[in-house]
Amino acid sequence: MDDVPASSSDQGSIPLHLLRLVSQGLPVGGFSYSRGLEAAVHAGWVTDEVAARDWILGTLRANVAQLDGALFWRMALALEDGDQERFRTANAWLAAGRESREFQREDKRQGEALLRLLAELDVPAARDHAGDALTFAAAFALAGHHWRIAPEAALKGLLWVYAEGQVTAAIKLVPLGHTAGQRLLINAATAIDEAASRARSLRDDEVGNLAPALAMASAWHETQYSRLFQS
Repeated sequence: MDDVPASSSDQGSIPLHLLRLVSQGLPVGGFSYSRGLEAAVHAGWVTDEVAARDWILGTLRANVAQLDGALFWRMALALEDGDQERFRTANAWLAAGRESREFQREDKRQGEALLRLLAELDVPAARDHAGDALTFAAAFALAGHHWRIAPEAALKGLLWVYAEGQVTAAIKLVPLGHTAGQRLLINAATAIDEAASRARSLRDDEVGNLAPALAMASAWHETQYSRLFQS
């Protein structure tokens, strides 16, 4: 049954659970957000496939890997070690690292949605963390640990969620054709491998990101007159 953790020897079930967790059909509302991309398109920064590639893969490497990826890695390892204090510390660090109210709200809502889904699927860790303010990455780490997905694979899955969500948004916003979207996702595969390796290697004093343009785009989006995506 899907709600029973896979055994460590049941290799066939591991990628299937990961595919389910990274699916755009996971009911956590990820499709509702553009992570600053809508404002970047509105400002004329992202106007075609090349610019979309540079924006998506650039933010993946310089922002998501440096903050979300690095702290997800710490949370996943903490869960492997049964260290709830380390898990909660990394989650709080990630929540504090958001650069705009929009980013904070998005992460809070998606974390709540995924934690609620896990509770409805009878994942014990979701009940243990009921009432906690978990980031999406923290809830994703709980899900990966429950279904015994290796931390390395779960990290790449988290990065894929970001890349695919951004490509889906770019197809609507730039706009791009679906073939262009597939080219972007093909490029993202290599970038995700590199970003995951980077996220795993960061020391504590290297974790974080500085992206003034991205923060400004997200803040501008909060008051943008016409929007397809939530803020």
